[in-house]
Amino acid sequence: MMKKILIGLFLLITFSLTGAGLYIKSLYDVKYTGSEAIFVVENGDTFGKINQRLFNQGLISNTRLFHYLGKYKKALTKFRAGSYNIPHGATMPEVLDILVYGQAILHSLTIPEGKNMYEIAKLLDAAKITTEADFLGVVKNPEFISQLNINAPSLEGYLYPETYRFAPQTSARIVAKTMVDLFNKKVKELNFNHPFLDKHQVIILASMVEKETGAKAERPAIAGVFTNRLKKKMRLESDPTTIYGIWERYTGNIKKSDLLEVTPYNTYKIPALPLGPISNPSFAAIEAVLNPEIHEFLFFVSKNDGTHIFTKNYGDHRNAVDNFQKNSKAREGKSWRNLKQ
Repeated sequence: MMKKILIGLFLLITFSLTGAGLYIKSLYDVKYTGSEAIFVVENGDTFGKINQRLFNQGLISNTRLFHYLGKYKKALTKFRAGSYNIPHGATMPEVLDILVYGQAILHSLTIPEGKNMYEIAKLLDAAKITTEADFLGVVKNPEFISQLNINAPSLEGYLYPETYRFAPQTSARIVAKTMVDLFNKKVKELNFNHPFLDKHQVIILASMVEKETGAKAERPAIAGVFTNRLKKKMRLESDPTTIYGIWERYTGNIKKSDLLEVTPYNTYKIPALPLGPISNPSFAAIEAVLNPEIHEFLFFVSKNDGTHIFTKNYGDHRNAVDNFQKNSKAREGKSWRNLKQ
């Protein structure tokens, strides 16, 4: 009799455990019923934060079971930052595998040489990588700037122009830090021992050189003109710096009143470099400032095709202005966009 009771108990326990196992398995096999969704794992996210957001978005049905699954698969610390596609019909084990082993969605974005931080913010926003407001808030944040060991009011000048691959909805801090890190890596081997400029001033001048010419070969010559003027304590008289000083209200045309307005960036009024960089220069522009062309030119005037004519005195400069800027025929059909690099 006792034997039959024990056998019965064994069978009851076995069936109970089997039933419980099948029930738990059925919970794990519950499928995500919504349409394909993007889930973002932020840099520094803990498993708990990821778990709760997955549940809140309806991508998993049970946070406790998902935690057990992650623990069983030893995946609690293996999540990688990025954006991931969660397909319709995905089970909890499949969601876990996607976030741990799947390929994050990355957007390729090229930051052209000479773009300023306001333009970069718009490019990032358009690519849905981060918002314009978030990016501008970060690159102007004194605490964040200090953390990156940059002594400047913003990260302007240090957002290296390059092609990047970011996940959608990447933190603005990560985006900015990635650009600054690349800047530091690129310029690491450069010798910033300039005769009279510190490193930050070199970047300021390089940002001006970048904006002044569409012809890459002219960069050392342009740098030479600015170097000569600085040595003589002449005003640099650069339109791009003046424009940058009024950027947030600039409509596309620089007016005489703009040139007369005193701002920390109006080099028609201040006998020095502007307050900070006005763009994010290329490696070549930085090199040009560190190794400017040696000449006696003090002026340059656009020939309307991306190149310039260089002169040594004000009289010749005025003649060049008359010939290339005031002469409408000299401007017809000309554009720096047609310049062959």
